[in-house]
Amino acid sequence: MTQEERLAFLVEAFKRDSIKYADYPTPADTEGKRRLLRSLMNIRMPKPLPDEVVSIQDEYLKNSIRENGIVSLADIPTLADRGSVIGNSDRLSLWQGDITRLAVDAIVNAANSQMLGCFVPMHTCIDNCIHTFAGVQLRAECARQMAELRSVYGNDYEQPTAVPMLTEGFNLPAKKIIHIVGPIVSGRLTAKNERELAECYKNTLDMCAENGLRSVAFCCISTGVFGFPKERAAQIAVETVTKWLKTHSYDIDRVIFNVFTERDREIYERILR
Repeated sequence: MTQEERLAFLVEAFKRDSIKYADYPTPADTEGKRRLLRSLMNIRMPKPLPDEVVSIQDEYLKNSIRENGIVSLADIPTLADRGSVIGNSDRLSLWQGDITRLAVDAIVNAANSQMLGCFVPMHTCIDNCIHTFAGVQLRAECARQMAELRSVYGNDYEQPTAVPMLTEGFNLPAKKIIHIVGPIVSGRLTAKNERELAECYKNTLDMCAENGLRSVAFCCISTGVFGFPKERAAQIAVETVTKWLKTHSYDIDRVIFNVFTERDREIYERILR
């Protein structure tokens, strides 16, 4: 089966699965089909899919990621390679691009307190992107873990800020995904907001050390719709990671600050000189 055939099969399979959109017209062009498939995946609640559909989804997503280009640690220079004199510069990197391309031990997902991913079709947030390219298994696994937590803490349980959750990477090149809820800034930035963001980075690194994850890529936690000021968030990220590495340098080989926009890249480059 070609990639085009997989795409066509999956569009029809996910339409049937949705019921509500079973009769939705299928676009004739490839990009239209891709957008429809992603939208149907985004809105889908966690539930079983036929094995054949899951298998073809996996082939399609893995081929899509290979087409986008998988990036390994060897492809990413360290800060030391770039001449930085910041502490532990041989263990730190700044990389701009799509985090779903990274073949590292763990990538960090900026999640919401429901921990099920973003349900907005084609939304550009990192939560949406990671869930899309990991496949429907990721939402199902997050739902399973949340159900276990609710059996202990009650049906109203939501994941607290700065408490990480670990899942497989499924169809991503990354082995694992660490999902973490960052602080939401409403109005003025507070000391509590800053403390919680630092805890996001520290607790994630602690989880990496506890699980033998030797390389991790951090997204810019809380700086999107959660409203944390980008400059201060980057300062906290760098301060927290460098402080942690001073006492845990043998627990991890590489920490990557992953940015997507030019503005974020410029901010981190200025801080990491």
